[in-house]
Amino acid sequence: MSTSRTIAWTVWMIASIFYAYQYILRVMPNIMLEDIMQQFNIDAAVFGQYSGVYYLGYCIMHLPLGIMLDRYGPRKIMTACILLTVIGLLPIIFSDYWVYPIIGRALIGMGSSAAILGAFKVIRMGFQEKHFTRMLSLAVTIGLLGAIYGGGPVSSMCDALGYKMVVQIVVGVGLVLAALTYFIVPNMAPTPHRPVMSDIKEVFTNHKAIAVCLFAGLMVGPLEGFADVWATEFLKEVYGFDTIVASYMPSLIFVGMCFGAPVLSFIAEKTNRYLGTIVGAGIIMAIVFIALVLGYLTVDSMTLSFLIVGVCCAYQIIAIYKASTYVPEHVSGLTTAVANMIIMSFGYAFHTVIGLVVNAYEGLSMAQAYVYGISVIPIALGIGVVGFFILSWQDQIKLRRISND
Repeated sequence: MSTSRTIAWTVWMIASIFYAYQYILRVMPNIMLEDIMQQFNIDAAVFGQYSGVYYLGYCIMHLPLGIMLDRYGPRKIMTACILLTVIGLLPIIFSDYWVYPIIGRALIGMGSSAAILGAFKVIRMGFQEKHFTRMLSLAVTIGLLGAIYGGGPVSSMCDALGYKMVVQIVVGVGLVLAALTYFIVPNMAPTPHRPVMSDIKEVFTNHKAIAVCLFAGLMVGPLEGFADVWATEFLKEVYGFDTIVASYMPSLIFVGMCFGAPVLSFIAEKTNRYLGTIVGAGIIMAIVFIALVLGYLTVDSMTLSFLIVGVCCAYQIIAIYKASTYVPEHVSGLTTAVANMIIMSFGYAFHTVIGLVVNAYEGLSMAQAYVYGISVIPIALGIGVVGFFILSWQDQIKLRRISND
């Protein structure tokens, strides 16, 4: 293997491990919900904003980090961002004032941006364009292992050691990862860059690319609205599961996505039906969540359903790639960053809206409040599916006109 290829694979692996680490940080509030609410004396609506502010921090850093990765390479940028996530964890351990965990959660989101953007950058620089979805799906698969082990196992550690001790362990892991990144990842030559504002304008004025991002954002509810935070309490209140089962069940969505990332990308690539694949995935997820909120699922059917939902959640990889195909090649890399930024920003919206709905209806019963809150997800999925169906229909008409000409 050539030196340049070795460098590409090394940095790709570091970015994938960082992606796994930030996934653990993303799902930790799901496990520590009751502890954090009791420690800081907050309600569900405030907690929803705490969980969602991660996505605000995550999204606002996408463009700056994308530009800095182009100019300075991943070594210093990724190391600094890993340390930023570590700093963001400290208020949970040391602070008694709620404002500091909010700030810390935003810092975690800001630092976490470098994981997936680092993967985008390395794949663009070190691998052929035709391998982009394949390499990205493999990176996502590795990263999702962090989400899987951020569920039940972390919950068990919290029960055995206490949630503050678990946070301290995660801080230690972050420091080790930052050191490995700085000393192992070599400096990479920055790519030539064009005027930033003109490229940004070119991406944001491309209506089809932005439409893909918005419709994809409406479909992130199963992953970012449900599995990340609200799933455990929903399953405990609505289905009566104990804490261990309720913590493990959402992890199945991440397990499914591990398989779905390469499988769904393969299906879309071989059939050349990228938008059609997304539509199919959205329909399946909507059906599962309608059954979930209506109380139709058993433990066995839920296990299978969550695995299938996880496979379908890999539509994000296809959507990000598809958005990049609507723009000129010189801004395709920036478009992937913008696409991920817009899609992830919907995580804040889902957490906030679900929290507000739960808070508004908790006077009835907590079970009913959670049913109303999670019902937001299939509604948004339906809107997203319709949007992608229209885009697919428009693309098919365009292809027919070209073939007829």
